[in-house]
Amino acid sequence: METWLEELIKDDEFGLLAVKPKAERLSADDRLLKSFEEINQFVDKHKRAPQVSSDVLETSLFYRLEGIRDNEAKIKQLASADRHSLLPKEIKEKPTVSMEDILADDDLGLLAPKQEDIFDLKHGLKPTKPAVHTYDYVAQRHKCDDFAQFEPLFKACQADLACGKRKLKKFTTETSIKPGNFFVYKGVLLYIAAVGKEEERNQRKQARLRCIYENGTESDLLRNSLAKAMYADGKIVSSNVDDLLNALANVNEDDKAAGFVYVLRSLSRDPQVKQLKDLYKIGYSTDSVENRIKNAANETTYLMAPVKIVATYKVYNVNAQKFEDLLHKFFKAANLGIDVIDHNGTRHTVHEWFQVPFPTIQEAIYLLSTGEITKYMYVRDPGSIEPI
Repeated sequence: METWLEELIKDDEFGLLAVKPKAERLSADDRLLKSFEEINQFVDKHKRAPQVSSDVLETSLFYRLEGIRDNEAKIKQLASADRHSLLPKEIKEKPTVSMEDILADDDLGLLAPKQEDIFDLKHGLKPTKPAVHTYDYVAQRHKCDDFAQFEPLFKACQADLACGKRKLKKFTTETSIKPGNFFVYKGVLLYIAAVGKEEERNQRKQARLRCIYENGTESDLLRNSLAKAMYADGKIVSSNVDDLLNALANVNEDDKAAGFVYVLRSLSRDPQVKQLKDLYKIGYSTDSVENRIKNAANETTYLMAPVKIVATYKVYNVNAQKFEDLLHKFFKAANLGIDVIDHNGTRHTVHEWFQVPFPTIQEAIYLLSTGEITKYMYVRDPGSIEPI
């Protein structure tokens, strides 16, 4: 383990893993002003207010502006900064929504009271021995009092899903349950707002979550409980893969792309290849990925077969090949040496294919981008990223 970390850090000639100094913490007023100034800058550049579009950044600015327009206190606070007259002089008072209204609108039954259990005896003796894996507190769903701050996030996420910027993926690991991630359970979109302090329960680490639901409710269920539900009937919402690296690197118009890191899936008809679950090629290209793979059926590195692009990531200000090399080292335990025969009958062994769940690859790219990857390791069984 130490050898791997030392090798990873030593090869980091481009400073990908360098710890960035912590920025000075802004006050709530400063954050509000800064967020509104981003909208002003958009109007400066495009000569119009942001709208819902295929550009996820513009869409998020649109919903941010809508949220400000609905908040009288924010309108007053930002009056002096409203140089484009984007904000109304006053807002119409909205009708009060009572708890009875919320309960009546609970189509999905998230707030429904607990149903009587046939084993819940009202008369006679009850067992005195506590059941295994029970807790002294049961999570409850209730109205989210500060839902206004989360509503723009839900709208932006729905917009991303609608235009293909985000995808619904199979839930594969409990480690993906962390603040900022979206999930879908039985058709309901939910957001992890916070993860509480970890405690030891039944010989495993456990923590309470703050889960916000798109219908304006929240709950504080256990992380393990949500994971069980996700495994049974849930999906994870992917990050905005097109813009993830750009946002993390603070990319601006003056920066130039150094290349692309891509993830491919083989369309080979070879039974030995088709039977391999979660088989992906992680590579890089200085040209567009589409051009790079157009001759895949004649190249051994692509297993002499067509491939499908699963994801591409633009890499800025760093060497794309070095980025790829670090990912290969991180997933070394899942690397497969696949023998391929070319058109001349010559055998080749290809090493850029990995048997890793795709959401786990996404998670590794995020950790590598933030420099936090040295705190984690990849565990092939069960195919997840775990803290060291």
